[in-house]
Amino acid sequence: MPTPSEVRAAIAKRTLDPVYLILGDDEAEMSRLASDIAAVVEDELRAFNMERIYAGEKGATAAAIVEAARQLPMMGDRRVVVVLRAERLLKPKRRGKGADVPADDGEEEPPSDLDALTDYVQKPGASTTLVLVAADIDKSRKAGKAIMKHATVVECWGLKPGKEARGGDLREAARRAQEMVKRAVAEAGQLIEPPAARLVADRAGFDIVRLRGDIERLMLYTAGKPQITMADVQEVVSAESSQDDWAVTNAIQNGNAREALRQLAMALDAGAVSYQILGQLAWFVRDKMADPRRVPAAIEALFRTDLDLKSSGGDPRILLERLVVELCASPSRERAGGQGPPLRGR
Repeated sequence: MPTPSEVRAAIAKRTLDPVYLILGDDEAEMSRLASDIAAVVEDELRAFNMERIYAGEKGATAAAIVEAARQLPMMGDRRVVVVLRAERLLKPKRRGKGADVPADDGEEEPPSDLDALTDYVQKPGASTTLVLVAADIDKSRKAGKAIMKHATVVECWGLKPGKEARGGDLREAARRAQEMVKRAVAEAGQLIEPPAARLVADRAGFDIVRLRGDIERLMLYTAGKPQITMADVQEVVSAESSQDDWAVTNAIQNGNAREALRQLAMALDAGAVSYQILGQLAWFVRDKMADPRRVPAAIEALFRTDLDLKSSGGDPRILLERLVVELCASPSRERAGGQGPPLRGR
């Protein structure tokens, strides 16, 4: 089972395997690795030889994936098909009693759409690289067994030792998390106090998504500062329970990017849905942005964020954070008064 760095070494040599399964909880690393594999296709030929499919969407069946993989490359030697959110096909939610119980190995599976994919991974096309990106797969099914046996499996579990955090070394996870924090800070040309780096790492535990979000938010908050302090970290990533549905837009009205980011983090940590927040920000731009000269750029930022959210163009938390920073670009206050549709229905 190769590591991501070993796969990247193979990419540099253009010695790709026919089928990859990128498995794990580190969505950022998984997405980067899939993009690195797709980059073997020349830019001018991507329209012909690179296809991205989102499992679970209309028409994105296993048969359609196989059809895309069996197409021959045009004017090049390699075609790449990337299937994102592949767990929607490879580990769909089961219905009824015993839905979470794996199938008995002796149980005969009825024919299904996945049979086409099962057959393909056993005899893949020579000129296509199929990349399946999944949070998990059902290894008890025929398709799962075939993929685990015939595909090149690359695991990206972030801070975890594997799929299950139980039995893992939390101190080792904290050490790795601190290394990630220090590396991000160093790449930005800054320093961070050791206790501040430890606080970011300790808060994440085994959750790589939370760690990456906290690092991104911290770097936005401290941009331009030579040293990041404990006070900076406590302001940005400290867990808090109280929240105000309108704190994000109120902070934007005041041109306070730091407070807007902090309140956005609290809303997301409390379970707010990214599209609900985006809708609230759209209402703010449409009805409350006082300077009409800023509206076109703000609307463009909204549309870009909406497109990225729909196309899995990045972590939703990071996409919303960047949007908030753009909306706070001007220090001028927006007109106050009036609250639109609430973030959560009441």
